Amino acid sequence: MAKLYFRYGAMNSGKSTALLQAAYNYEERGQRVLLAKPAIDTKGASQIESRLGMTREVDFLIAAGESARDLFRAEREKARQDGSDIACLLVDEAQFLEPEQIDDLFRIAVEDEIPVLAYGIRNDFLTHAFPGSGRLLAIAHTLEELKTICRCGRKAVFNGRRVGDRFVFDGDQVAIDGEAVTYESLCGHCYLEESGGRLS
Repeated sequence: MAKLYFRYGAMNSGKSTALLQAAYNYEERGQRVLLAKPAIDTKGASQIESRLGMTREVDFLIAAGESARDLFRAEREKARQDGSDIACLLVDEAQFLEPEQIDDLFRIAVEDEIPVLAYGIRNDFLTHAFPGSGRLLAIAHTLEELKTICRCGRKAVFNGRRVGDRFVFDGDQVAIDGEAVTYESLCGHCYLEESGGRLS
């Protein structure tokens, strides 16, 4: 039976790099994969960008309110018309998907029998679960943490939001990494230090 996998980690834990490596591994063995990401993730436009400099165009973007399963099925039908089928669906920045879209990914794995590998972060900069991540933690068949380290050398578990040279602890849940906003992976100790002991 195909499964829904959630591979999660703090910022800079290599999630996009791992996704691109998984796609390469499938394709090296002659398998066809589909890559997708939420349309709200404007970093890289319609590409998946690894911090190591690797990029790849996605096969489809998933906008708010859209059915991830319908989009997947349309792309799968194109592949079948070309005489092939899809071996795996890989989704980057899955935390930005809506819970219903995560349910679509589960149905793709269980009912359409296609493995789905979803990559993302669990919590926002205030330590609150993203709705998509919360749903993945609840229903994914397999959970796998991708680890990274904090500036102090401890295991990083939180994502601190920086504006300029200071950490901020208010604002919208979604602010895409870029010129105005950046993120730093932090351990629990450094997060509490930067937040003045605040966890939300």
